[in-house]
Formats: sequence, C-alpha cells, structure tokens
Amino acid sequence: MRNNELRLLKWKQVDLQERAVTIGHSKTEAGTGRVIPLNLQAFEALVKWANGFPQATPVHYVFPWRENHRVILSRPVSSWRTAWWNALKRAGVKCRFHDLRVTAITKLSEGQASGQTIMAIAGHVSRRMLEHYSRLRTAKL
Repeated sequence: MRNNELRLLKWKQVDLQERAVTIGHSKTEAGTGRVIPLNLQAFEALVKWANGFPQATPVHYVFPWRENHRVILSRPVSSWRTAWWNALKRAGVKCRFHDLRVTAITKLSEGQASGQTIMAIAGHVSRRMLEHYSRLRTAKL
C-alpha cells in the first residue's frame, strides 16, 4: 500500500472475515478499489490492533489521530514520521517507508506471481511500472 492509502484507511475497508483490505482513493485509477489479501501476519496484527479500539465504527480510521494521550478515531494520523524513525531505531534498520512497497512487489515477483496479480495488488496502471520493479529485482541478482 502507498503511504496515504494506509494512513487514510478506514475500518469499513478492512474485511477480517475475508482477510482482505479494499483500497479507497488512490494515487492511480488502477489503485482505487483494489483488494489486497492479508497474509497471516498482517491479519493477526490488524486483529490485535482492532482489539485496541473496541469503540471504533466502520467510518473511523484504522490509524487515528492521537493528541494529549487522547485518541480521535474520526481523524487520521497526520504522519508516520516519528513512529517510523523510532521503529527503525529500535530495530537497528535503515530504510525508507517506500522500500517496504518495493520489497513486497519484488517478493511477489520472486514468488512467481503473475504480472497481472502484481499489478492488481500494487495498483500499477501500466506494465512499464511492473518492468521497472522487475529491473530492480534482476539488478539485485
């Protein structure tokens, strides 16, 4: 998922029964409305996260605003910056947030997912973007 797709995610887009997330508005037309399956780790993390917000309704944000130790479910978090840097520091890892997207697409490709499947999950409009990620993968080998 792209940064804003994740940041602006609402609970009505999360289907825990089907273990999938449906993207709302996206950067690209192909990205809007796409369905992303959740692997076991992502599913379990979302279930655990949801349990922390028992009062949340479908129109509330999955990642809500927090101010003065108060959570405002109707307002999305404005940025991942502080949380992202703190997590990287604790993990001893150096990478950009976008690197996670590149890695996910590369892993799908290495796992022999079809180009059409990768484009659907990633929200790519063209095969050109898929080829761009493929070049990144082959350059790594």
